[in-house]
Amino acid sequence: MDYRKSLEKLAREGRLARVRSEVDPVHELAGIARAYEGGKAVLFEKVKGSEFPLSIGLWWNRDNLASLFGVDRAELPFLFSRAMQSLSQDCAPPVIVENAPAQEIVMDEVDLGKIPVPTFALQDGGPYFSNCVVIARDPDTGVRNTSIHRLMVKGKDRLGLLMDIGRHLRDYHERAEARGEPLEITINNGVDAAYYVAAITPSAAAPIDVDELGVASYLLGEPARLCRSKTVAPEGIADAQLIMEAEILPHVREPEGPFGEVSGYYAARDDRWVVRVKAITHCRNPIVSALLPGKEVWNSVGLGVEANIFQTVSRQVKGLKKVYMTHGGSHYHVIIQIDPPIDGLSKNAILATFAAFAPLQMVTAVNSDVDIEDPEEVERALATRCDPARDVIIIPGARGHELNPVTDGGFGAKMGFDCTYPVPKDRKYEKVTFRKVNLGDYEIV
Repeated sequence: MDYRKSLEKLAREGRLARVRSEVDPVHELAGIARAYEGGKAVLFEKVKGSEFPLSIGLWWNRDNLASLFGVDRAELPFLFSRAMQSLSQDCAPPVIVENAPAQEIVMDEVDLGKIPVPTFALQDGGPYFSNCVVIARDPDTGVRNTSIHRLMVKGKDRLGLLMDIGRHLRDYHERAEARGEPLEITINNGVDAAYYVAAITPSAAAPIDVDELGVASYLLGEPARLCRSKTVAPEGIADAQLIMEAEILPHVREPEGPFGEVSGYYAARDDRWVVRVKAITHCRNPIVSALLPGKEVWNSVGLGVEANIFQTVSRQVKGLKKVYMTHGGSHYHVIIQIDPPIDGLSKNAILATFAAFAPLQMVTAVNSDVDIEDPEEVERALATRCDPARDVIIIPGARGHELNPVTDGGFGAKMGFDCTYPVPKDRKYEKVTFRKVNLGDYEIV
């Protein structure tokens, strides 16, 4: 289904809140969205200064996502894992469609001011597109890359762009820039969730010579649908609500930021890359999509990371059951659930987890009798099963994530906590349990 149909499904199930009052995209919209974070998605029907409505919150509730993908909540990371594994098989290539819905209307003049773009946090440097799917082609091989990057609106046709160290898009641009050439891209807003999963697939699961759109095809159950662009070589997503055709300029840097990032802190203002928008197309009566940095990122990135870690680590270490990226740790803390058959494997699993996702700062390992989504249970395991002298692993001088303020531009130490009991399990680690009853069987006043 496309983005609009996803919202309609959520509405039918009582999972969508509609804000009919006019809201200001500067701070007010994000303030209302924040009050709903983790619950219903929100549709703002009237956004000041624009004729387009805007929706936010598609990714901040895993139960809502499970409904969209037609699986149980616990199955989501395993579904994504299978989708990512499909990249190593013969995936059906995307198809190019004519008369794409996303190109029904072409803006007479490029004007980003006509699109409702929120200014989220109080100290943000300006309005931001926070969840657009960017499609580019490798300047040497032509292989597509699909990814997500924050984009700050700087003018009618101008955007500021952040490209983290190690991202494939940055690699593409650096090679194009070395030739003095711009890197052409499409910026796709309001897409089916399957395309978003493709865009957040970790590079460990999708090397630079692999087209991540195979992930979308797997989740859709049919080839991904693309459309030829009017002014650039990379294609757009045929069923997107809106497409911006653009280019990342060579040898141009301008101030971008600050921005309230996934870390929960502001990313500092600095000279960064610049995008020039060449054309804008959209479907009839589009619904613009936005993402509130926070639970939406922890869930969306988290589910992709959980899938890749499970896929990668389970090939190396026996006994891995589940992986969970915590919300309290931004996307720098992962909990792995493992019942190792012999002592020492849980520590191996911790090290393998760090290798599977470089931005991690902390990894905690617990047994399968611990609910890894319950912070109280995890803390109890930390306090009662982790001997600091034996079970805390510190890795100094490692590469992490540049947006984590505890690091020096991404360079710093990492820490693992082995909170698993020794093998075989001693009776002293048996958790207290009670008889299960049905309260409906009792007369209770």
